[in-house]
Amino acid sequence: MSAHAEPEGSTSYLFDTGSDLGDQQMRVMPVLLDPLTLDVLDATGVGPGARCLELGAGGGSIARALAERAGPSGRVVAVDLATDYLEDIPGVEVYRHDITQGLPDPGPFDLIHARLVLLHLPQRLEVLRTLVDALAPGGWLVLGEYSGRLPYASAAPTEDELALFDRVMDIGHHVIGAGAGQSLRWAHEAPEHLLNAGLTNVHSREYSFTTVGGDTACRYIDLLVRQIAPPLLSAGLSEGQLTRFHELMLDPRFRGWFYQFVGTRGQKPSSGGASG
Repeated sequence: MSAHAEPEGSTSYLFDTGSDLGDQQMRVMPVLLDPLTLDVLDATGVGPGARCLELGAGGGSIARALAERAGPSGRVVAVDLATDYLEDIPGVEVYRHDITQGLPDPGPFDLIHARLVLLHLPQRLEVLRTLVDALAPGGWLVLGEYSGRLPYASAAPTEDELALFDRVMDIGHHVIGAGAGQSLRWAHEAPEHLLNAGLTNVHSREYSFTTVGGDTACRYIDLLVRQIAPPLLSAGLSEGQLTRFHELMLDPRFRGWFYQFVGTRGQKPSSGGASG
């Protein structure tokens, strides 16, 4: 592994991976999302010799998986604002960089992957054009995003707790998240934008699953909520309501649905023209 440190850009995120809660989030996320992500990535046929770019590399699990698939004849570049989790991954070149300022390596790449990145960026269309330009002919762009079908409760000990869960999700995403520039429409808008950018073979797939209090998915939701506690309180929730929410995420009587995750892929036409 080689690492490149650059001054951090101006992009700010609601979730700080350098905090203790952020560290826990980075450890839980791969358990939930890596099987879904790898399902989409493997459909591109990524294999030995591939030149790969992993954006928002987080804990490094997907960068590691790509390095295994690309092998010694391939190349994997991993980019994130925080790179502490990316140390000591064999075969991965690491950049600490803000992608709204462009790419630290222009490519070209046979595969570019970004999970839960563009939905956070108000400049998402500009970044998308940069990524398409960095693809090699025949290369694939793969995006993984949460959609506007948010987690919702199907059972809880009381009706008030059902309503509390939905209220926390609503304020967290439609008030706080939207105010930070997030777009939950992006997951379903992305396919058209990939087509408009000239990509072919565009395909999307939705994934979701049920969750129960105390399991990994509920712990993940709770970690996200804990990280935005101050703005949730400013938006009208009380300390008591947040305490009950945290308790609910550990209560086996709670049942619900996790985020809907949408995986989208698109291919840059080969130099000989668009592929079938």
